[in-house]
Amino acid sequence: MQIETLAILNAERAARRAAILVTDLDGGAQRVVREAEIAADPLSDLLARHLASGKSGLVSAEGRSLFLTVQAPPIRLVVIGAVHISQALCPMALALDLSVSVIDPRTAFATPERFPGIDLVAQWPDDAFAGAVAPLDRYCAVAALTHDPKIDDPALVAALKAECFYVGALGSRKTHAARVARLTESGFSESEIGRIAAPIGLNIGAVSPAEIAVSILGQIVAALRAPRAGVGP
Repeated sequence: MQIETLAILNAERAARRAAILVTDLDGGAQRVVREAEIAADPLSDLLARHLASGKSGLVSAEGRSLFLTVQAPPIRLVVIGAVHISQALCPMALALDLSVSVIDPRTAFATPERFPGIDLVAQWPDDAFAGAVAPLDRYCAVAALTHDPKIDDPALVAALKAECFYVGALGSRKTHAARVARLTESGFSESEIGRIAAPIGLNIGAVSPAEIAVSILGQIVAALRAPRAGVGP
């Protein structure tokens, strides 16, 4: 691998942006396709599918054998609220190799005893995103679960602005209607607010905290593996 190619890959990794290294197995030539360049690339369909799957692999294109090495940032799940659903959700997310953080200013709930091995941030979301928790980005999922607008709303605002690939919020349709009104007053468009999965989770008839956690995680995985906006055809 040439130094210039390695430098590009390292720069994209440091910036938490995806890239794909295309290696021509017939001649050995290599090139890097950044995520923002995929849609305009001659191999856009193949590249988009491999990026969505997160898997590298051998492909054939235009009569040549190519190997696509996918470099994607680690997926982060930021859970807003140290609640019962969060207690069930966090270990499930860790089992899928997601990096998990829980944000809740209520120190009585955000305790190591209730969330062993989890990155706990006992701060308000605005303060957490500015300090202890890395800034949100397109490779982050945010699940707002406190049912308290004072805690959930700032997190949802930050997630929408950062274009997180998944944004979900707990609450009934009535609760969400009030949330929509607040976000509209804050200047968000209908399409932006429409990105929020609410009520959160897949419609599987979930009742218990663990079942709701399964429905949320399933929805996150579905969003993660779907083609990304602006990537591919």
